[in-house]
Amino acid sequence: MADIFTKKKRSEVMAAIRSRGNKATELRMAILFRAHGITGWRRQVKLRGAERGTQKGKAARMSVDFVFRRERVCVFVDGCFWHACPRHGTQPTGNRAFWKNKFARNVERDREVSRALRKAGWTVLRVWECALSRSQTARTLSRIVRALHA
Repeated sequence: MADIFTKKKRSEVMAAIRSRGNKATELRMAILFRAHGITGWRRQVKLRGAERGTQKGKAARMSVDFVFRRERVCVFVDGCFWHACPRHGTQPTGNRAFWKNKFARNVERDREVSRALRKAGWTVLRVWECALSRSQTARTLSRIVRALHA
């Protein structure tokens, strides 16, 4: 089906749609934290980045999935589809060039955000959506607990 909007108008419409995070995977992580007695975290916290997106000396505010302020640990839960998981990420077959560029931009933005937060003194953990499966939760939680106690 042909798009009823021009390319410019479609871009404006899509830009107006605000992300609300990956709710299902974030809720799964929150459930795991609660079930295993991991406390001190907050969801969807905006942190000032060291350099990413700075304009005229103002640091960009980056939304972090989970923040442990006292320990200075940030945890991102990255969806396998949108963040191009090397094991489970898939690409749509239609409009391959668009999707390849889209995923490449997402991965690069993830790197920039992680780099900026590390430069600002934060420990950054990125957890794949697939790492929240029942067979992987022990390993994932162990990794987070190690970071919190480091």
